[in-house]
Formats: sequence, structure tokens, C-alpha cells
Amino acid sequence: MSLFKRLAQASAIALVLASGPAFAENKKVVLSQAFQSMLYLPLYVAIDEGFFTKQGIDLTKETAGSPSVALSAVLSGSAQFSLHGPEWTAIAASKGAPVSIIANVVNGAAVWIATSPDFKFDSVKDLKGKKVVVGQMPTTSTSLFLKLLKENGMTKDDIDMIPVQIGSEPGPFLAKQADVAVMYEPGLDQVVGKGMKVALGFPKQYGAYAFSDITAKNDVDPDIAQRVVNGLEMALRFMSAHPDETIAIAKKEFPTLDPTVVEAAVKRMMAEKVYPSSVDISAEALKVGMDTQIALGNLKEQPSYSSFVVKKYIEPALALK
Repeated sequence: MSLFKRLAQASAIALVLASGPAFAENKKVVLSQAFQSMLYLPLYVAIDEGFFTKQGIDLTKETAGSPSVALSAVLSGSAQFSLHGPEWTAIAASKGAPVSIIANVVNGAAVWIATSPDFKFDSVKDLKGKKVVVGQMPTTSTSLFLKLLKENGMTKDDIDMIPVQIGSEPGPFLAKQADVAVMYEPGLDQVVGKGMKVALGFPKQYGAYAFSDITAKNDVDPDIAQRVVNGLEMALRFMSAHPDETIAIAKKEFPTLDPTVVEAAVKRMMAEKVYPSSVDISAEALKVGMDTQIALGNLKEQPSYSSFVVKKYIEPALALK
């Protein structure tokens, strides 16, 4: 075979390999997240470690500013995927919207109650008549707190709630406007670093809890959806195997935060299994999460697990080698 023919043959083979079905050209994808949140670290790991790229995805992350706006981006078609609490998707689906959840991102009720160091906390009833800093509704942190009060025979009228913008809870709490605060990370470890104590953790209280998931329309491109779920599965496996590298990514994503706070927050959420071990969503985790919304009157009944959680993307991702 002549040199020219050999080169032509090699070029033809390279062209076939480059244009074959195996991720020839990165497909552009838009994912709308409710907030830039440490809870969504699996997404950032997937982006920073190139797991979406390896799956043939060119993913653009957009920050909506609220769960409802993120979900609206999917419904309008300006994004293929959104990341927020599954209750928003369930409420929309109950009203006829063609949406479901396709992957797990946060599998623990990532909310904690912190108190001043000298506050006596033996049970929830110790909060009666006290001032408590909470996030402005609607937010899962305050929803969970109200549910906890109800489970202990109390209502919001039994305490003096001080609602503030989500993420700003440490300010009034550290300023001693209240002896109790309900908060997410990294706010929790910001106040712990100032001497406050953790009185109750919802991750341990509830166990597996569908807290934040990926939403898509039912007619989403199945090939793109599978690649996105695969990338997230790879990220979750990486987080379990490489905690130090995961913390480094968190510090990169939140450069304005004290690195020691970021590290403490990530370690706490990993230890308390806030981040899932896989993209799978169990029926029990979904039920526990939706029970909160039913108790608050936001949702009338549990969504059908078999149709609401799209296993056809989850199962192949779990089988990745």
C-alpha cells in the first residue's frame, strides 16, 4: 500500500471515530439552578472535574435566584434542566405540568438549629416563647422548622419568629437579636466558628430525604438527559473517593467565604450524608420530603413514585463502570 493510500485510510478511520455515536460533538445544555449553593456541590464537582465534558455535554450553569424561576426556565424551554427542591416539581406536576425528576443531588434535610452557647435546649418545647431567626418563606428550612413545631404540639404562634433573607441568618443571630436560629450551611459553620452550638440537625432527624434534585420536562431529549445524569453519578463517586479534592473545589466555588468555614461545612454535610452516594432517589426519601409539603398544605398528596422519578436515566448511570 502506498504512503498516500495509508494516510488516506488513516484519515478515514479517524473521521469515522470522530463522527461516530460516541460523543462526537459536545451537546449544548443549559441547567438553571435555584441558587449558587454549597448544597449543590455535586453539580460543581461534575463541572470542575470535567465529567459532563467526558459525557459529551457542554453545560452552561445559570443561577435563577429562586426555585420557581429555575423551574419556569425548564417549562419555558430556556433551560433543559433545573436544580431545586423536588416539591416545586411535584406541585407543578400536580397542576398538570409535564415535569419529573431525573437525578438526586441532595439527599439529606440540610437544615440545622443553632443556639447561643448558654441556651438550654433539651427538646423542641424549650423554644416556646423564644425568638428564633428563620429564613423568609418559602424555603425548606423554615418549612421543616414549622413541621417540627407541629410534631411537638406547637405552632408558629408559640415562638417569636424573626424572618430574614435566606443566607443572612447569621447576622441577627450573632448580633444577639435571638438565642436560636434555623439555617443552612455555610451559615451554620459560620456561627459555630463564633462559639454557637448545634442543638438539632435535621439530617439525623429524618435520614434519607429528597431535598434537591434535577428536574426535566417529560419530553426532554433522552440522550442528553442520560449524559447529564451520568455526569452527576461520576461526580458523586468522585466526592466519596476524594474528599480533599472535593473540599478544594468547594473553596474555589465560594472564594469569598472563609476557607475554614467551607471545609467544616463540606465535612459536616458529607459526614451527615447530605450528599447522596448516587443519583438514585428512593421511594422513602421522596415520601419523607413530600410529607413536609403535605403537612404544610402545599401539596395535597404524594406524587406517584413510578412516574415522578424517572428511573430510565438513573439505572444506566448506576451501571457505569
